[in-house]
Amino acid sequence: MIVLKFGGTSVGSADRIKKVATLISSGEKKVVVLSAMSGTTNSLVQIANYLFEKKNELAAQLIEGLRTQYHGVVEELFAKDDSKLLMKELIKSHFDFLQGFTQDSFTIHEEKAVLAQGELISTALLHYYLKEQGISSCLLPALQFMRIDKDLEPDHYYIKENLNRLIKENKGEQLFITQGFICRNAYGEIDNLKRGGSDYTASLVGVATKAEEVQIWTDIDGMHNNDPRVVEKTSPIKQLSFDEAAELAYFGAKILHPSSIVPAKQANIPVRLKSTLSSGSLGTLITENIEGGGVKAIAAKDGISAIKINSGRMLLAYGFLRRVFEIFELYKTPIDMITTSEVAVSVTVDDASQLDSIKKELMKYGAVEVDADQTIVCVVGDFIKNEKGIAADILDKLRDIPIRMISYGGSNHNISFLISTSDKERALKSLNQLFV
Repeated sequence: MIVLKFGGTSVGSADRIKKVATLISSGEKKVVVLSAMSGTTNSLVQIANYLFEKKNELAAQLIEGLRTQYHGVVEELFAKDDSKLLMKELIKSHFDFLQGFTQDSFTIHEEKAVLAQGELISTALLHYYLKEQGISSCLLPALQFMRIDKDLEPDHYYIKENLNRLIKENKGEQLFITQGFICRNAYGEIDNLKRGGSDYTASLVGVATKAEEVQIWTDIDGMHNNDPRVVEKTSPIKQLSFDEAAELAYFGAKILHPSSIVPAKQANIPVRLKSTLSSGSLGTLITENIEGGGVKAIAAKDGISAIKINSGRMLLAYGFLRRVFEIFELYKTPIDMITTSEVAVSVTVDDASQLDSIKKELMKYGAVEVDADQTIVCVVGDFIKNEKGIAADILDKLRDIPIRMISYGGSNHNISFLISTSDKERALKSLNQLFV
């Protein structure tokens, strides 16, 4: 068994769906996890926002626009009239469901049901297209096996038992199709695994089925050694360890959702990143093995805020950091980086929604400075095996870049720098000299 996940761009048009069909139609037993067609989730979020704001007419217009878009996909994708009629009826049921919210009250619980429609439609499109082509497949509803618990964490036992039960009930099938992202919560309500959750779904499915490999298919041929949107002539990395890939995913490599690494790492299931646009390329293989030393890749994470707390009370005072961290815990705001001195502590966060309240609480302990529009640049590799001087080489490349913070030593695979976002492009291009 292998698990293949295809992102929104990979199923973003009729032609892309046809390409996916050719990639998955071999005889090997597999589970295929699909995202919504590109742009759909953003439209559904906007629809939900309009409904919350009671702008029902705007929501209705957007729903109808999306309905028309999907009718166009059906016309392009299917050749037979009976297939087109079937899919248009199915799409009608989904969009009539959405239109129903414009006639009634709307709450947070209904929002999750709205957001689920994209994956439900994309999986139906692929399943029925395969059927028209004479390729047998089984549609596995994720809402029948994917569940999170009261702490919003995956219920691994529930997922394993119910997914394998469904597969056994269809034991004659070799090809299973299911939705990424969506799930039920502990109360049986429709919920989701948040943005990037389709990667997470694929990893959880891989663990539950004891898959030989989890493949994440996008429009990029693997994880690159730098940001190809900023730096020219980047190249895909052939192999990464789980820890290296997790660092890159967390610190800005958009090809992979950070959460998706954790289940695969725990179960030691290889993850391969591949491209639907160049399916013959090997992509990037992620395993427990560490191959080679030195710098392997660079990533950058924008939208960072730096917070500095300066207090004379820190001098020889135990418990000070605990009190600081408890404030961030209270407001459910994770910390990315931290540096300390005898009289000050600096941290970074990527979620500024509670920043005003956090700052107010921190001011009880000292003077607080906040710098927005910051970027974390993360240099990843295996720095234990490398010869001495790696930090000096990296810093030398950044000699013309003002550095706000440095994090080094917390991980064997990561050296991170906090810089102004306005300096990001210069920093990435300069660091790219490490690969020359």
